[in-house]
Amino acid sequence: MKIYMPAEFPEPLMTGWDDGIVLDVDRSGRPVSREAMKAHLADAAAVVINLDDVFDREMMDAAPKLKAIALFAGSTYNIDTAYAEKKGIEVCTAMGEIYENTADLTFALLMATARRIPEADRYVREGRYGRWEPAGLLGGDIYGKTLGILGLGRIGSAVARRGRGFGMRVLYTALHGPKPEAERELGCQFVSKDELLRQSDFLCLHCKLSKETEHIIGRSELLQMKPGAYLINTGRGRLVDEPALAWALRERVIAGAALDVFEEEPKVLPELLELDNIVLTPHLGASTLDNRLGMARDLAERLRAVLGRCSQ
Repeated sequence: MKIYMPAEFPEPLMTGWDDGIVLDVDRSGRPVSREAMKAHLADAAAVVINLDDVFDREMMDAAPKLKAIALFAGSTYNIDTAYAEKKGIEVCTAMGEIYENTADLTFALLMATARRIPEADRYVREGRYGRWEPAGLLGGDIYGKTLGILGLGRIGSAVARRGRGFGMRVLYTALHGPKPEAERELGCQFVSKDELLRQSDFLCLHCKLSKETEHIIGRSELLQMKPGAYLINTGRGRLVDEPALAWALRERVIAGAALDVFEEEPKVLPELLELDNIVLTPHLGASTLDNRLGMARDLAERLRAVLGRCSQ
């Protein structure tokens, strides 16, 4: 049986397969077109994909021998799961540990943005560090400031705990109202969205993407924020109106921002690339070595089980 992989994955998915399994792996490091992918799927019993790979009816119809779709993620929004079930194709996923890891990255971006770490790194590497300057590369304070969290789920709660460790006042808002138990545990306070925008020195986005939350941060929201405030998005790219954010950063409506996710990922709005008061990372939320190895081991076990059942 053949397993098609349109990209290389961590080691546990690439090794340890029985002799009867053939891996067809694209090692180019470039995106694979849908037409090229369909050609590889013609004789594949399984495929291992990322969230960027849209697996709809067209793709499944191009794979008459397909028995399993293994997704290297936990959310199946890129797969037509109903059609897969209709065709008898099993879908297996690997969630991994996304909560604490993403909270770590959120706080790393918060600190890097406020203290202008990427700018300072370039400053040194480019040979411009001739002397220490009292007014050079001044950033924003973090300790004792107000941390605003939009969406107090598991990731938002983990960020709140980190904020408390930095002596921050933690405010939050949630679409479904206050969460008294979380408030008691985390020492945070529920406020309206407008109050969150007005009071936050750092605004972190952790709500789910829906029709109600798409572009929940746009021009009017940015105008409500403090001039010295920072916006951090490690949630979903479409929570933020990127042209409005680029305008706000260019005009210094807010002090800075950090994005780990983008509206049209992996494309990045060109205007954002031109700004020096934003930190940009390529969707690194859960990208730690231990987590990725664990996900690969988990997905390999699930895929072996599916293929084992198919061969009986």
